[in-house]
Order: sequence, then structure tokens, then C-alpha cells
Amino acid sequence: MNFAIPNFLPAAAEIFVAVMVLLSLLLTTFVRDRQSARALGYGLAQISLLGACVIVVLVMPNQAVLTFSDLFIADSLAGFMKLMILFAVIVSLLYGRDYLAVRKMDRPEFFMLVQLMALGMMVLVSANHMLTIYIGLEMMSLPLYALIAFDRDNARATEAAMKYFVLGSLASGMLLYGMSMVYGATGTMDLSALMNASSLGIAIAPESRVVLAFGLVFLVCGIAFKLGIAPFHMWVPDVYQGAPTAVTLLIAGAPKLAALGMALRLLAFGMADLMVHWQNMLIVLAVASIVLGNLAAIAQTNIKRMLAYSGISHMGFVLLGLLSATWIGSEEAAPTAFVLPGVSSLPLAVNAYSAALFYAVAYVVMTLAAFGTIVLLSRSGFEADTLDDFKGLNRRSRWFAGMMMFTMLSMAGIPFFVGFIAKLAVLQAVVQAGGYWLALLAVVMSVIGAFYYLRVVKLMYFDAPQSEEQLVSSPDVRFLLSVNGIGIAVLGLAPQWLLEMCLQALPVSLS
Repeated sequence: MNFAIPNFLPAAAEIFVAVMVLLSLLLTTFVRDRQSARALGYGLAQISLLGACVIVVLVMPNQAVLTFSDLFIADSLAGFMKLMILFAVIVSLLYGRDYLAVRKMDRPEFFMLVQLMALGMMVLVSANHMLTIYIGLEMMSLPLYALIAFDRDNARATEAAMKYFVLGSLASGMLLYGMSMVYGATGTMDLSALMNASSLGIAIAPESRVVLAFGLVFLVCGIAFKLGIAPFHMWVPDVYQGAPTAVTLLIAGAPKLAALGMALRLLAFGMADLMVHWQNMLIVLAVASIVLGNLAAIAQTNIKRMLAYSGISHMGFVLLGLLSATWIGSEEAAPTAFVLPGVSSLPLAVNAYSAALFYAVAYVVMTLAAFGTIVLLSRSGFEADTLDDFKGLNRRSRWFAGMMMFTMLSMAGIPFFVGFIAKLAVLQAVVQAGGYWLALLAVVMSVIGAFYYLRVVKLMYFDAPQSEEQLVSSPDVRFLLSVNGIGIAVLGLAPQWLLEMCLQALPVSLS
């Protein structure tokens, strides 16, 4: 039996993070002073994530590279998504450090779990095989369950962790069952083999196509749960509200990008030949998410729950980008479009998928700023998680009230912030695909949804504050939140470079 040594270079960033987790475990164990151990754990985590960013940039290939018996792929899409994921995790840790320290949650184990979560997300977006996808998904999910329940004295956090664990296990089971059905129908779990549309149409027996269709349904359900899409959204509001805010920040940001990467790998690339089937399912899920998310958010008094329902509607927009990769309306009414070589069934695929990717990145940037402000307002024994806590914020801090206003206006899709550009890019892709009624519905619901975002602005600027206490935080958090808020405005005025990065990340993966 010949054993070929795999090429470890494409997975150098993942290997580095894994080694750093082991190193953190060893070093923090031998530090007797607890405060020093906590500082060391945080420092090693940030070094690990920053080092992984550097390695991703250095080893990013010009074309797709397969390794580990074709289970792992390194391409421009994986590299770009890893950088965005690592950026989101690094910023989340910077925002949450003071919050965690005040609540005695900044133990080294916390930061090791965060590194393991990041490792799982990196594996997930580089998966070229269904088993690798499942391994990456569980490597991401299991640390998240533990992070939500990390504050053992918090009954609400423990309840949220149990809900997420039970429903997350159900979703993982559905995804795994769908993978087994796809394997039974096609005889392969390799995404590169599944992407060969011509072989799919010929090799699958008629009786196996029913099994393949059922498998596709289970796959879509599993993806919808991880994205927090209606009607698989039931965990999102409870987990967002119950988890400590610093952990909610971790849940709301980077995992959304990882779930989108999983959707692209499974549906857009692996199951491209079945697009007509999963596209119809995504239309239903997108409409349900946009309608339910915007309407339910209006009734919320807890801002974390409001942002949870807001996130559901935003993920509906991401789905609109995914399903716009082929014509929704009649082909006669569709404008002329280019066709990618080797993927004849995907007109405008790059434009549509890049719009979805851009929207997801913009959403993560906005979410970081929103929850960063909540963390800033929180203090020892107090969670600033109700809308009333934002009353009169302008009197307490004009600058950070302005940053929160930028965030809310951007999420509402008001020109000229990055949220507006993201919505415009997705709606343009939908209209080009002939989905005029979908675009109209999305615009109407966005106008309705603007109410609850503008309500936060009204509370900050026109209501009397409940507390005159000054905002207390470290200079690095204040600086980061300022950069985050200004970045939302700058990206809205000059989005070309980020749009170009999203556009350039896809052609190699689709070819």
C-alpha cells in the first residue's frame, strides 16, 4: 500500500492555529498567577489569529489547489473568506475583552475555544468533500455551545446553550442524512465530482433521482439552520438574548460567513446541476426570512432580539443573491449575460454570488459595530440589552451615538452607507435574473424594517437618558469602534475595492 504524503502548505494556516491552541494549553497551565494566565491566553489567541491571516495571504494560490486526497481545497474564495472570518473573530475578541474581564470570563479556556471555533470555520470554507464539510461544521459548532454556557452561574446563558445544542444537533443530523442520501444516489461525496453537471445527468438512474432530491432537501434545511433562515430560525432570538453579549458578538459575525461558504460549496459548486430545484426552495426561504425578520423585529424591546430578527432578514437578502445565479423569470425577458466556461447552467453566476458574498461581509461589519456598542454600554452587573438603555446616548457620548447611528442607518439600507450598497448589489442581481416581484417585495420589506432601526436613532437623540453615568472602556475599544463606524460610512462611499475582492474570489472556484 503506497501512502502519498499530502501537500501541507495549503492548510498551513489551519495547522498554525491548531498548534497555537496546544501551545496555549501548555503555557497557560504552568502560569500560576491567574491574571497573568488570562492575559497570556488572550495574547496567544490574538497572535494565533493574526498569524493565520498572514499565512493565508502568503500561501493563497492563483488557482485551486487540492490536497489531503482532494478533501481540502485552497482557492481564492477560501482565502478571502478565511481573511474575513479571522478579521471578524479578532475584532470580536477586542470588543469583548473588557466585558469578559469584568465578568471573570476571560479565562484561557475561553480563548482556546474561540481559536477552535475559528479553526472549524477555516476548514469549513476550504472543504472539497462532504465529510470535510461536516467535520468543519462540528469543529465550529461544538466550541460555540461551550462558549454560550461558559458563564456557569448564568441560568439564561445555560438555557440558551441547551436550546442551541439540541436544535444544532438536529440540524447537523439532517445535514448528515442529506449527505448520505446524495452519496447513495450519486456514489460520491466529492464536490468536484458532483460539480460535473454532464456526468450527473447521465450517471444517476431515474429511481435514484428521487433519493437525490430528498437528500437536497435535507442539505438545504441544514444550511438554512446554520444561516438562521426562517422557518429554521427559532434558535436565533433566544440564543442571541441568552448568551453573554461578547459571545453573541462571536455568534452573529464570523459563523454567518462560514455558513455562506458551506452553502456555496454544497449548492453553488457541488450541486450546480440541481440549481432549478434548490433555487425554488431558496426563494421560499428568502421570502419567509425577509418578511418574518422585519415584521417580528418591530415588536422587540430587547435590542439583542431585535438584531437577531434583523439578522434573519439580512440572511434572506444573502439567499436572494445565491438564488439569482440563474434566470428566475423567462429567458426571453432576461438581459444578455456572459456564461462561465465549463458552467453553462450558471449565467451571471459570478455577479450574483459576489453580491451575496459582499452582502454577508457588509452585514458582519455592521453587526460588529452594533454589538460593539452594546458591549461598550454594558458594565459590571448590567447588560445594556434593552432599547431603553440607548435613551439619551447622544448626551452621554455624541461620538459613539453617531457611530451607532451610522450602523443603524446602514442596516436600514439608507444611502450612502455600506448597507445600501449591499442591498443595491443584491437587488440588481435579482432584477437581472428576472425576479422583479422578489426585488419589489425586498424593497417594501426594507422600508418597513427601517422603522425599528430609526427607532434606535430616535431613542438616542430625542429621549432623556436613564443614566448620566459616563461610558467606561479601554482606549483600544473606543478606537476600534470609531474605526468600525467610520468604515461603514467609507465603504458606502467607496465600495469598489471590496466589491472587486468579492468578484475576484469566485471565478477560480466556479471553473
